[in-house]
Amino acid sequence: MKIQFLGQNCFLFNYNGKNILSDPFYNFQKEKSRFDITAQKIDYVLITHAHGDHTADVKEVLHHHPEAQIIAQPEICGYFNHPNSIDINFGGSAKFDDMKISMVPASHTSSFPDGAYGGEPCGYMFRFPGKNIYFAGDTGVMADMALFPQLFGEIALAILPVGSHYTMCARKASFAAAELLKTKKVIGCHFDTFPPIAINHDEALRIFEEKGVELILPKLGEIFEIKA
Repeated sequence: MKIQFLGQNCFLFNYNGKNILSDPFYNFQKEKSRFDITAQKIDYVLITHAHGDHTADVKEVLHHHPEAQIIAQPEICGYFNHPNSIDINFGGSAKFDDMKISMVPASHTSSFPDGAYGGEPCGYMFRFPGKNIYFAGDTGVMADMALFPQLFGEIALAILPVGSHYTMCARKASFAAAELLKTKKVIGCHFDTFPPIAINHDEALRIFEEKGVELILPKLGEIFEIKA
């Protein structure tokens, strides 16, 4: 799997030739990521919750890629009224090839900028042979995290918010990674986008190192490869 960071919680996941775009918010600071939505096929749009910094660019994605399928809560799928939707809920999974994307809880809020209800916020577990990757969405620390390695097995990588103010800070995220998720590698997200979530990078890296967890603070446009 290849993972490209496009800002906030927006990532482009590529697996077996399929592109999954999460929480579309790529237009903000795209001069740094150089991401062009028209330059590649989008197969799936994966949404964790309805806040504007996670849904701002959904309509543009669907305009350029009307065949793409939305994976989200029934309320979010209903809001966009897109004919190609996979409306799952907690405990459910979207499946293609040998990949399952399972919806898991998150501790946050969820409403659209116009005030419409967005359902309960969520995260997702990417499950493919030999690897589990946890994409947390926006969340605080929650006891449910301790169940994920028991339910799904070892978590090779977690993508966790570290910006504080609206989500976990680095200290809380490092605790979640080491003590609850039992993972050794984290890609940070939801940091530095706006002043309230600006972080001290050196301090965040130190906090994770003290927990024995590798923290990657990606640059906009940076690509990672996770091998099975």
